[in-house]
Amino acid sequence: MPEENVRYEVRDDGVATIALDQPDTRNALSNELLTDLIGAFELARADDGVRCVVLTSTHETVFSAGGSLDQFAADVPLVHKHLGTERFPRLFQTILQLGKPTICAANGHVLAGALGLALACDLVVAKESATFGTPEINVGVFPFMIMALIYRNVPRKKANELLLLGERISAEEAREAGMVNRVVPDAEFDAAVDEWAAKLASKSPVLMKLGKDAMYRQLDMPFEDALDYLRSQLSLAMTTEDIVEGVQAFFEKREPQWKGR
Repeated sequence: MPEENVRYEVRDDGVATIALDQPDTRNALSNELLTDLIGAFELARADDGVRCVVLTSTHETVFSAGGSLDQFAADVPLVHKHLGTERFPRLFQTILQLGKPTICAANGHVLAGALGLALACDLVVAKESATFGTPEINVGVFPFMIMALIYRNVPRKKANELLLLGERISAEEAREAGMVNRVVPDAEFDAAVDEWAAKLASKSPVLMKLGKDAMYRQLDMPFEDALDYLRSQLSLAMTTEDIVEGVQAFFEKREPQWKGR
């Protein structure tokens, strides 16, 4: 895949890292960057050797400043602008339906559209110095594309506060609001991300995929429909060799040897 806008690496333990790599623009989510992000996640999805994906940034203090504002004011036909924004929901859906666990390693400020990118990931680990926010209203825009993700992760009144006031909050405030799982001192950040990534990569890939798919599918189901669907997924999980291996390893007090089937 082209690496003009993102870096893509896979470790021997199955942890893939996708890093936004446009520091000159503070990783503004241009059409080109979004396209490369989609390509990187699709590459990770297709690689059986990838067990976990970490999304981060090469910028020292900014994860991403959000959408590329120059594209809003560009002198192009409206239909082209509309078609261009399709990349946002496609990227979010690609992450949510990846079938593999994802960590957003928020190594800097997470602003505007980038907040949606972080919330699409399963887990968010943030540097203590990072801030979060949706400042779009301050420049006459509104965070339409990420609103669905915000309201599925953040209590309504806090979400309203973020969207309407456009103010930044600290990483700790973001954790208290449910947007971040873990906040760590900057010096301990890389080790904290690696710890969780290695743990996720060590799990059964087939059970992780079944579980991840179920997490996404049941999200907006009516309660009774969700119970029926999840019961069927449990029955499917019981047909795998890995569930048998996991239980045997537990009783034999040893580490399981996953076969991925």
